[in-house]
Formats: sequence, C-alpha cells, structure tokens
Amino acid sequence: MREDMSEERKVVEVVAALMMDNEGRVLATQCAPHKHGGGWEFPGGKIEPGEAAAAAVAREIEEELSLRVEVGERLHTVEWDYPAFHLRMHCFLCRVISGELRLKEHVAARWLGADELKSVDWLPADVDVLAPLEQYMRSLLQG
Repeated sequence: MREDMSEERKVVEVVAALMMDNEGRVLATQCAPHKHGGGWEFPGGKIEPGEAAAAAVAREIEEELSLRVEVGERLHTVEWDYPAFHLRMHCFLCRVISGELRLKEHVAARWLGADELKSVDWLPADVDVLAPLEQYMRSLLQG
C-alpha cells in the first residue's frame, strides 16, 4: 500500500472504436513511429469535457479516418496504468455507415479476423481488449 494516498493519479478518459466490417473483421490502426513507438491500436481518442462517450467515438473516427460510424454497445472498458497517468478506455462496437477510409493520424490500417488479432504489435492498453473482442468475434461466426 502506498504511504501517501493523497496523491491521486490523473485519470484520462478515452474511447476506442471496435469497427467491424461485413466479413466480421475489426479495424486496427498503426501509430506513427514518433507516437507510441509505432504500435497498433483501436482508433479513438479523448472524451471532451461534457461529451458523451458514444459521441466521442463518432467524432474521433470522423476526425481521424474520415468515416461516419454507428456506435453500438460498449464491449469492454480497459483500466491501464501508465507512468504519468491512469487510462480508462471505453471500447465500443461500431459499424461504418459512410465515408472512405483515409489515414490522417496513422501510418497503416489492417482489417483483422479473430485468428489474426495477435498478428500485430498492439499498444499495452489495447492488448487488454483482445480476449473479449475475440470472444465476441467468434460468437458472430457461430451465430
């Protein structure tokens, strides 16, 4: 137990889109090398003050990827400690409803099936999403 419990960590609230295509694959995006060392992530970003999490997902995906998405249920929330802050990442299932994928902040994107989820080098917090996402993706294939 920490001696000084009065020093609370800053909590950063973010959202991530688990965008599924018609083939049951999810979109993964790769950060630029100067941002998070070029690791792979589920696209998204910070929730603005007063903004609903679902609205933040839609806004971030339009800003980063030029796509309009229908935001569905929250599949998972990641709680992750980085050295400088605590990350709370709300991960929502999404479906693309319009737009052409344009990478504005990422260097690459890949659509991954359930068997391919571990084929990219995910950022640490995003790894926590893989088990519930894989379970969801496999349930789609069986249903």
